[in-house]
Amino acid sequence: MKKTLSTFLGDARTEISSPVCYQVLRRKIVALMAIVSLLPLLSLAGINYYEHQSAMTAEIQAPLRALVGKAKHSFELFLAERTSAVSFIASAYSFDELSDGANLKRIFQVMRREFTGFVDLGLIDSTGRQISYAGPYNELIGRNYSEQEWFHQVQFKGTYVSDVFMGFRKFPHVVIAVRHTSESGKSWVLRATLDTMHFDRIIAAMGLGADGDAFLVSRNGILQTDSRRYGQVLDTLDFPLPPTNFEANVQTIQDSQGDTIFIASALITDTEFALVDVKVKPTVFNTWYTVRADLLFIFVTGVALIFLAVYRVTSLLIVRLQESDAQRLGAIHQMEHSQKLSSIGRLAAGVAHEINNPLAIINEKAGLMRDILNLQPECSFSDKFAKQIEAIQRSVDRCRGITHRMLGFAKRMDVKIEILDLNAILLETLGFLEREAQYRNVTLETELAQDLPRIPTDHGQIQQVFLNILNNALAAVPDGGHIVLRSWSENDQIVGISIADDGCGMSEETCKHMFEPFYTTKKEKGTGLGMSITYGIVKRLGGELQVQSKLNEGTTVTILLPKKLVEG
Repeated sequence: MKKTLSTFLGDARTEISSPVCYQVLRRKIVALMAIVSLLPLLSLAGINYYEHQSAMTAEIQAPLRALVGKAKHSFELFLAERTSAVSFIASAYSFDELSDGANLKRIFQVMRREFTGFVDLGLIDSTGRQISYAGPYNELIGRNYSEQEWFHQVQFKGTYVSDVFMGFRKFPHVVIAVRHTSESGKSWVLRATLDTMHFDRIIAAMGLGADGDAFLVSRNGILQTDSRRYGQVLDTLDFPLPPTNFEANVQTIQDSQGDTIFIASALITDTEFALVDVKVKPTVFNTWYTVRADLLFIFVTGVALIFLAVYRVTSLLIVRLQESDAQRLGAIHQMEHSQKLSSIGRLAAGVAHEINNPLAIINEKAGLMRDILNLQPECSFSDKFAKQIEAIQRSVDRCRGITHRMLGFAKRMDVKIEILDLNAILLETLGFLEREAQYRNVTLETELAQDLPRIPTDHGQIQQVFLNILNNALAAVPDGGHIVLRSWSENDQIVGISIADDGCGMSEETCKHMFEPFYTTKKEKGTGLGMSITYGIVKRLGGELQVQSKLNEGTTVTILLPKKLVEG
């Protein structure tokens, strides 16, 4: 069974008057707002942790990258100087001069004095046999290197820097070999040996600290210098080296010991090994763990404050909700009032039709009387009868105007889009208010465009818009006030109608809220729905409603409607 409006109204009053529903609602809102408030706080804590980690990572990575870049440059400069020295000797002296052992030893002594790190120097012919040698291992004279990999590489590349290896000398060393070809086409290789002590000095100069570790490693994972964490020289690194290029870069990986580390690496130019700097991540982020207690205190305090604020805000919301429910009850009364208006509209339509029939008969009889009177010869009462007949017809016309307005009021109950003349509807609506305007001596002035195009709209709804705005204008102007109605063609798509008054006007704050439901400045006399309904109707018809007003100066309401029906 369907509920009637009075039954629904009774249920609404019961719901609003029940305090239990508000208590349940209060608990739900408190729980919901607490969750909604805590989630951002927890997210903030997570974001703070992430941002702190990111900032600390950036602060660690930048110095690591810069440190590796500088140390890489030192290694490259060291090797480039030694390679250039060997290359210069190979090109400055002939094969015969270098073949002389005494001469080679003299050259080697000068080279060692100018460039530290050299262990020995040897001349190798194109067949791979060592012709002369200067250094502590004279037994190397005559040794054949033709089957050695480095000999083939130097023949192909022209310059070769080896990995660190033990070899015949039984200590870590690096070989620099340079091939030179004379103008006659004869070629030879000058081979020098470097100890790796200078490598250790460059790494020590990096200033790693107690928890740092740096080392050289070949591309196949063989340590070229000692490492504090991962073994001695020529040991195999027990975790894969991350992708490395000639630019220093920093990555985060997990090593073989299960520690998360920052590893900065860069390839040394013209060599087969890379410089690596390692810093353990937990030691880097000790500052984060020291502030966790402070963050926990802040978090707990924040939660307590949030619950207190939620309770206070919820109490305020409940009060506002009770006020809103009271307004909703007023809206229900408005619905009831609208139903009454609908019934009155239907009644008005029926009465208008019923009255129109006798009016038609009266009009026809009066016309017949005029025709009969015109057929009679002149008599003393002809003028008197003619005046009476004219009075009857004027009264009939007046009654027709009244019934026409009643039918227009009834039409507002049914929505129907028609091609209508806005000027005619505006004048028709004005007829409802002329009596009140005359009584209060209010001037109603019209400035209507004669060429205003007819537009598709709903007669009843647009008439209601005009009526609501005109009613507001009449309420705003004092006795003897002035209201101007204008219409014009705005452009090819829009027509405009404005209703301007010189009444009390509105403040900026009132203008901001005048289209909100239940907002009224008439206090107990108004429902606050008139302009809200008006605004909704204009929007549904595809138009715009604009208001310009100044306090104590007047108000102008402009309605802009489309010339063509907007498909919705």
